[in-house]
Amino acid sequence: MEHSYDERRVALEQVDGIELAPVVRTAAEAEGWLQTEEGVIAKQVGEPYHPGERVGMVKVKRMRTADCVVVGWRPGKAEGTLGAVILGMYEDDRLRPVGHASGFSAKEKRELPEKLAPYETGERGSGEPSRWSQGRDMEWIALRPELVVEITFDHVSDGRIRHGAKVQRWREDKAPRECTYDQLDD
Repeated sequence: MEHSYDERRVALEQVDGIELAPVVRTAAEAEGWLQTEEGVIAKQVGEPYHPGERVGMVKVKRMRTADCVVVGWRPGKAEGTLGAVILGMYEDDRLRPVGHASGFSAKEKRELPEKLAPYETGERGSGEPSRWSQGRDMEWIALRPELVVEITFDHVSDGRIRHGAKVQRWREDKAPRECTYDQLDD
């Protein structure tokens, strides 16, 4: 652990039966990964290993944007607040759920339920339990597909947006039908 990254890498390359991640030495060489993968980890080659710490390294995530239809919302932890909006995109003529997004200020979380109320369909439900938050209530409130948001996200898996999508802005200038699933293609 006290050896530099370069020294550790040379030692690992001598071990049979393990697969090492590819290494490049310049940002330009890593650019392709930022277009096709989740991101890269940049390391200071002279740093020793610091278990459990991010000393001498930084994650550089691939951030993407997409426009999505707001198809519902989930209540927040505090009474009368919004926790997240549920997102959809059109695939052909079908509006397909693709994930959820948050990133709202405390003020927005208090104000959004009232703003969204006129769009509610009356349909409510409960989603599957969260893998991450045991016992978390996954109640949702459906909305007419009339509102559009621009989000940032860093990963798509099994046709859904993963890893904490964040709402950047409301898109009053964009029609819901323009929010198509092909935005998630790599």
